[in-house]
Amino acid sequence: MSRNIFYPKAGRNFVTTEEINKITERSVSYLEAGFPVHFAGLTGTGKSTLAMHLAAQFDQPAMLIHGDEETGSSDLVGKERSFRKQKVVDNYISSVLKTEEKITRRWNAQLLTKACKNGYTLIYDEFSRSRPEANNVLLSVLEEGILNLSTRGGRSEIIEVHPNFKAIFTSNPKEYAGVFGAQDALMDRMITIELDRYSPETETRIVAEKADIPLEQAERIVDLTKEIRKDSPAKDHKYTLRSAIKVGKAVKVIGIEPNPDKPLYRDICLDVFVNPSDNGEKEEHREVVLEKLAQHAGGFHEKPEKEC
Repeated sequence: MSRNIFYPKAGRNFVTTEEINKITERSVSYLEAGFPVHFAGLTGTGKSTLAMHLAAQFDQPAMLIHGDEETGSSDLVGKERSFRKQKVVDNYISSVLKTEEKITRRWNAQLLTKACKNGYTLIYDEFSRSRPEANNVLLSVLEEGILNLSTRGGRSEIIEVHPNFKAIFTSNPKEYAGVFGAQDALMDRMITIELDRYSPETETRIVAEKADIPLEQAERIVDLTKEIRKDSPAKDHKYTLRSAIKVGKAVKVIGIEPNPDKPLYRDICLDVFVNPSDNGEKEEHREVVLEKLAQHAGGFHEKPEKEC
């Protein structure tokens, strides 16, 4: 089997909650009905992880494509890269010379073509990072169930999409760097599920599992992250679930409680939540983080040590 083909599996520490189970169940139904599923959300909301989890619900191979500005349609479907010429000379009768030439064109198939032909699951991660003209080839695949391969000389070959073919897309529609607007015709062929924010209960479960910390500690970190997110000047792309997981893992490794009264915990939060690329807003972000830490201070009660 090609190294580009794999059997997706949910991570060992993938967190399932009622909210995530409902999203998964709806998505499975859409795929079984023949509709592509598109997970849209901010960085750090777990789009790619959920896409892998969804693909793992089907007992079939998958192929993964990462959107990129340099990607062209030929990078998705392939193209003719060479041909083989075979010449047969028949001189069995000395007075008669027969020659026969046969030219076989070789098509170097890429991931989309392989997935369509063989009925694999296609995971197109951050598809909006590819130029719209590169993704145009998907229109007929998702609507008519055919893949048109254009060959040299103006010829074309039509491939019928396998009934088991499924497509899962992810994108960050609010990211402004390196992202192209997806054409309406392509978006109309998908069912989009927004993953901007999970419920506090789901985020707490995820942080607790990923960072291997108690639920109580995870809840405090999630609450702080939400408060910073709400009053930050960069509400649209900062302070996500990934940020809370970073704080949780740091707390776990260092071996401290997430107590805002402790200078080391405050330093961790500043390191995670204040980004050097904030430029002119860096100090404003720092003030917001310190303000929220101060509001959370004083209400933390560490567990008393057990008497021997």
